[in-house]
Amino acid sequence: MAAHYESGEPLQIRQIAAQQNIPDRYLEQLLATLRRGGIVKSQRGSKGGYLLTREPRKIILFEIFECLEGLEVNTCEENVNSKRVDSFVIEEIWQEASRAANSVLQKYTLQDLCEKRDSRRHLDIMYYI
Repeated sequence: MAAHYESGEPLQIRQIAAQQNIPDRYLEQLLATLRRGGIVKSQRGSKGGYLLTREPRKIILFEIFECLEGLEVNTCEENVNSKRVDSFVIEEIWQEASRAANSVLQKYTLQDLCEKRDSRRHLDIMYYI
């Protein structure tokens, strides 16, 4: 949808599913969640489909991840003695990994993904020439 944004034309589920090799039913669920999260909007009618609500450069990947996966609330202030030390240490490491992943997702937008994809496609073309 990001690559198609400039056209202003909505994409139908079957188009997206075919291009991305995603089952229609699963894609319907993803798009419904993204619609509720305000990232995409739907347009009814014979020329209907889905569109991004904002320019791809204004949609941060973390927003999409947060919308699809939900924001996990960690309660690190729980009583450490009530948990086994092993579990607490593992939980601390997972929280650190989660913060690192979130930091990366906050650096990139949908536009960045499109540019990276286009750059790789260009390299692939050059490689085969």
